[in-house]
Amino acid sequence: MKRRHFLAAGTGGALAAVVPGPVLATERVDPQVVDYFTRQLALHSTADMMLGPQELIGTVTEQYQLISALGRAASTQVRDELTRLGATYAVLAGWLHQDAGEWSTARSWHTAALADAQTVTDPDLHAYTLANLSYLQTELGDGQAAVALCERGLHLSGLPPVARMQLLYQQAHGHSLLGDRDAVDRLLDTAQSTAATRPEQPPAPWGRSAAVDNPIFFDIQRATCYGRLGLHAQAQPLWQRVTASVPHTARRRAGIYFARQAAGHAALGEPGPALTLAAESARIAAETGSARHIAELTSLRTTMSRWQHGPHGEELHHAFQPISG
Repeated sequence: MKRRHFLAAGTGGALAAVVPGPVLATERVDPQVVDYFTRQLALHSTADMMLGPQELIGTVTEQYQLISALGRAASTQVRDELTRLGATYAVLAGWLHQDAGEWSTARSWHTAALADAQTVTDPDLHAYTLANLSYLQTELGDGQAAVALCERGLHLSGLPPVARMQLLYQQAHGHSLLGDRDAVDRLLDTAQSTAATRPEQPPAPWGRSAAVDNPIFFDIQRATCYGRLGLHAQAQPLWQRVTASVPHTARRRAGIYFARQAAGHAALGEPGPALTLAAESARIAAETGSARHIAELTSLRTTMSRWQHGPHGEELHHAFQPISG
């Protein structure tokens, strides 16, 4: 497909243009489509911080299908580049379905990403897909699988430091589900030390710069792990630093952090701050429609239900009203 035809058609038009497979198979795929879809991926990642998953799922999955079709028709070098890019689109699709609470579909997309990664020689990409599949297993409550997937990645040869860092902090989350604080602290300390060296980012179409550039990144990881471990008093100073620093552009993420900080206050028997944070978190969840976020709030409401018949009962009702429809 010629570049000018592809870009003029847009994604929907391009899909229509490649439906007749034999025509695509006989053409040379312009290498510049890799740059085009790489730029699109960056835009999708930015949009994900502002929109709910349902706004992006259709676009991302459609573009993955197109990237795969182009890869099958491309020369070897371009095909490998498109396969790498397709794997990252599959990871994003998996994450969006994860955020929408569509767990089975999310697993299918993460599995597709791993399969794509295994068709090219790229330990960084392979590790990236393993770390994201581990993240899914963590959210499903399977600490054993989360740890094992990261361990598999850590044994890959030629692993760049930034990929090792991601596997280490993701493995810490798996250990938090298994109740192993020593492992959590050890893994997070090692990952944070790696981040402090500002490891080089390999030339890949995804960003992992947050762990290096965001000063509260490891506070978020440690506070989340401590919450799972029941170490709420230790998590609270971390959450206070996190929620005071999250930019307005990351409002969706802030909503999750408010819910987790509120859960800590609730566990410590502090209804005032718990209700204030829960109310703000619920307002954000109602805006984004994130099923993951709503699930955290549903669990939080259950924890706080012991206050429904006391002096905080009315405030409790109003706090969760945005997600009660």
